[in-house]
Amino acid sequence: MSRASRYTIQGHDVTIPVEVRDASAHMASFLVPAAAAQDLIGYSGLEVAEPLPGRAVCSLAFMRYLDSDLGPYHEVAVAFLVRHKGMEPASALTKAAEVARGFLGAFIHQLPVNQEFTLEAGRGIWGFPKFLADIDLDLAGRVARCELRHDGEFVLSLAIRPGVSMPARGSSVDAYSHADGVLRRTSWSMEPTGVRARPTGAVLTLGDHPIAKELRSLGLPGRAVFSSTIDHVRMRFQAPDEL
Repeated sequence: MSRASRYTIQGHDVTIPVEVRDASAHMASFLVPAAAAQDLIGYSGLEVAEPLPGRAVCSLAFMRYLDSDLGPYHEVAVAFLVRHKGMEPASALTKAAEVARGFLGAFIHQLPVNQEFTLEAGRGIWGFPKFLADIDLDLAGRVARCELRHDGEFVLSLAIRPGVSMPARGSSVDAYSHADGVLRRTSWSMEPTGVRARPTGAVLTLGDHPIAKELRSLGLPGRAVFSSTIDHVRMRFQAPDEL
């Protein structure tokens, strides 16, 4: 299937690949019951990865986009590590080999943003589950903080402490989305600088919003197994493949 190289969003042309020239990112990953995670994303047709038997990975991230083809905006993501669609079964590989050979991707389950243009582009081009929300970021102190509200209701807050400096390497991830009955896979590459990471390092607080209730169904808030921060990152998003 041929893929479009140009889209019209709110009267403006958006060309592929979509470039992010400067953004910052903060992420916390949690081990959650695989069965509960599979129930939550079952609508996608994907299978959660299990880096440990019976455990899946749920990651929460907040991003500040400073310079991108979709303008400046804030974003919060709820994502799950999944096995690639159509790849050989996990039982044929060790867990380490599965990761090393690229058999894992990220399924984007929730993706609130705070600007209309990126909302329309994200939904229209990639089928990402973007919706408009209030996202308050405080990145000035030693602890980075995010508070998410939707329709005036508190959803969650996430605080992340910096870890130790890590080598900054370029990488690529296949991001999966599901909208209007269609599963899509998007190639997404990153060039980070100023990377820090650590075990734990995150505090998650949940409200009573439906998204918070989804996260509670996974046993959250709990202790993060890993957290990371990126001071600056360049990204490139390709056109999606429909699966």
